[in-house]
Amino acid sequence: MLLKKLTEAFGVSGREGEVRDIIISEIKDFCTDFNVDNMGNLTVCKKSKRENAKKILLSAHMDEVGLIVTDITEDGYLKFATVGGIEVESLISQRVKVNGHSGVIAVKAVHLIDKEERKKPLSEKKLYIDIGARSRDEAMNYALRGDYAAFDSQYIEFGDMIKAKALDDRLGCCVIVDILKKDWDVDLVCNFTVQEECGLRGARVASRGIHPDYAIVIEGTTCNDMAGVPENLRVTKSGNGPAISVLDSASKADCRLIGLLTDAAQKHGVPYQFKASTAGGNDAGAICTTDGGIKTASVSVPCRYIHSPVSVMNKYDFEMCKRLIEAFLIEAGKGFDE
Repeated sequence: MLLKKLTEAFGVSGREGEVRDIIISEIKDFCTDFNVDNMGNLTVCKKSKRENAKKILLSAHMDEVGLIVTDITEDGYLKFATVGGIEVESLISQRVKVNGHSGVIAVKAVHLIDKEERKKPLSEKKLYIDIGARSRDEAMNYALRGDYAAFDSQYIEFGDMIKAKALDDRLGCCVIVDILKKDWDVDLVCNFTVQEECGLRGARVASRGIHPDYAIVIEGTTCNDMAGVPENLRVTKSGNGPAISVLDSASKADCRLIGLLTDAAQKHGVPYQFKASTAGGNDAGAICTTDGGIKTASVSVPCRYIHSPVSVMNKYDFEMCKRLIEAFLIEAGKGFDE
């Protein structure tokens, strides 16, 4: 299964090559017009046979949050910094991979922490990666400063849900790959971008010179519909379909495009919801200000425990996200009845 391959692949921001190779192997028999730029962004073009077709840009990022080795102690432990936004509490006791070598993130045992120390907030400076080495020299056989570590988390389906690392945004990559395997009455340009988690860097380069009529970013977004969270604070709800974002800290969605998305959803019977928060941001923030401005919006799948090794999404939301994008492309192929 493609989503399993993508989520289990190593792809911390700046090291997306494994993910990119999987995507290319999936689309090469359906699309021959693709390019990898100097940053590592993959751009795929699929032109329609229709004259005066709308040009639509779809974008998803390949990278995931992770860790970077900053130091190696005399007794062989790896110190690290986070790459992208990760809550420190979610790191304790997690398994990681460093250069293919297994490790665990650890902290001093609770029995050894005094009362005063327990009152202080946990810092990543107190954490380390244990790779089973007994000295710095031994550890350096497996890792050096500047090496990346990714969560070691398997793809698992349970009930209606999927648990995996990097659902943000391998789910978006998976949706676009499936769309590229079909023919559309639009000129389709698809960007698989790098380094979104550390500043939308790839999209700032990849979206230049395309000049689409519309751009849609396909993402994983926050979902806090868990027990104990008041109804009014539930940003998105699992099982209610894909979420359309109107405003966040990086961009304001184009009003015309939101209308076209919701019209397509209603016409094709696809459920959707609006994200009830302005927090966060994604590659739409870079795309919308490129080349004099691009009409941009985001369609996202709600993900519980996002940016952790155990992100969880609803299979129905994932499928409906793909169906919403397909419905939009069908209507775009008709010219939106303009």
